[in-house]
Amino acid sequence: WLSGDSNPDRLSPSPVLTLNSEHGDILVDYSKNLITEDVMKMLMELAKSRGVEKAREQMFTGEKINFTENRAVLHIALRNRSNTPVLVEGKDVVPEVNKVLEKMKQFCQKVRSGDWKGYTGKAITDVVNVGIGGSDLGPLMVTEALKPYSKGGPHVWFVSNIDGTHMAKTLAQLSPETTLFIIASKTFTTQETITNAETAKEWFLQTAKDPAAVAKHFVALSTNGVSVHSVPSPPPVFFLQWVGGRYSLWSAIGLSIALHIGFDNFEKLLAGAHWMDNHFRTTPLEKNVPVVLAMLGIWYINCYNAETHALLPYDQYMHRFAAYFQQGDMESNGKYITKKGTRVNYNTGPIVWGEPGTNGQHAFYQLIHQGTVEAPGAPSMLRSPTRTLPLFSLMKGKTTEEARKELQASGLSGEALEKLLPHKVFEGNRPTNSIVFTKLNPFILGALIAMYEHKIFVQGVVWDINSYDQWGVELGKQLAKKIEPELDSDAPVASHDASTNGLINFIKKHRA
Repeated sequence: WLSGDSNPDRLSPSPVLTLNSEHGDILVDYSKNLITEDVMKMLMELAKSRGVEKAREQMFTGEKINFTENRAVLHIALRNRSNTPVLVEGKDVVPEVNKVLEKMKQFCQKVRSGDWKGYTGKAITDVVNVGIGGSDLGPLMVTEALKPYSKGGPHVWFVSNIDGTHMAKTLAQLSPETTLFIIASKTFTTQETITNAETAKEWFLQTAKDPAAVAKHFVALSTNGVSVHSVPSPPPVFFLQWVGGRYSLWSAIGLSIALHIGFDNFEKLLAGAHWMDNHFRTTPLEKNVPVVLAMLGIWYINCYNAETHALLPYDQYMHRFAAYFQQGDMESNGKYITKKGTRVNYNTGPIVWGEPGTNGQHAFYQLIHQGTVEAPGAPSMLRSPTRTLPLFSLMKGKTTEEARKELQASGLSGEALEKLLPHKVFEGNRPTNSIVFTKLNPFILGALIAMYEHKIFVQGVVWDINSYDQWGVELGKQLAKKIEPELDSDAPVASHDASTNGLINFIKKHRA
């Protein structure tokens, strides 16, 4: 491992990586970091020594790198627009991927054209995606980001929270005659999704009356063909076992995206991700955008003991980007057990947070400027060069002499000036990355998402952890199944620790 005692001079000339496509360009400027050229060389050597190149090829060739669940990790196959064969246990999975995509395409065309009718013969105007985690966060983020491309598509709504308020507030704005529900769950064992699906079905049948009408208003997305709790339903659009939930927006889980923006734009989203996949797979490490971003993160997390990573998109359409990658990063790399089964003795995945840039400036940038918590490597998604000014101020800061001159110019002097002076000084030298794109369209958004996916993968390889399981999530489900039956009666509970017993009994006593 590296030590964090390098001279924190800026690199010169500015390191900039530019990716050009016919759909737009992406520029990554990582010059505003506490690194030198020697540090970058050492980071690339570290990536090589930890087997990043080998692991990358294992993923792209269908090896079961998610060894704890005995699965390949092939979200990259879902967006394989070149149709290059991808083998899993000797079988090319690409034809199966294309079969699902074709089914999605036909369904989207029927709904968007008005050919798919509700039970009263009216066209679908609203789509409600019922899911949680990866079945919600990805589609929600993408449909918000690509609102300008939604012309001609139904309005989309997302319900994830088991708190009935979420579903109730959504349904209050809808008509059963023109609403389509997408029930999105890999196994149909997620309690939040099942509960919300049942609520939606009950609301629908209060008006429709006939259970047979459900087939025109409910679609299930699953790995095993489960319908909505035995309700007659069209054949679900399968998504495949080697697709992790937090990487599933590229699969049939993206049906709400395709319905909203059109299947042609959904294909462009896939194409942008595939473009980034090719860049990641074929570009030397030192010029490889996901690798560079990943290793800069390693530098701060493991050499500066940084514990957070801020995502600050300066584009309101991307306001859900940070929330999406909270799951993507923290569920992937929030691990303390190595692939060998031993506990790590170094930091792994960071806390990911963020808000749209200018909102953040008026909320938490104070901490970034003058706080004691390091928030390094805060990538900012930018659309306009004028919006780079906050990043410049984070780098430059304000010296004591500069602050003194400002205060003198405002008429202060003597004791009053000296009292205020320390509060007006900014150390600067706060590290940031700037990621600038020419236009937020489906292709560029797909590329940006894939870029961060691969960054997460590289960091997991360097930390020697499995980025593709989520046993902490599974533990929560198991514990919930044990407690849920205890809530069915009014009898006091004494089967847990005193704190948990007290909480459960308080809820029982005071519930409506």
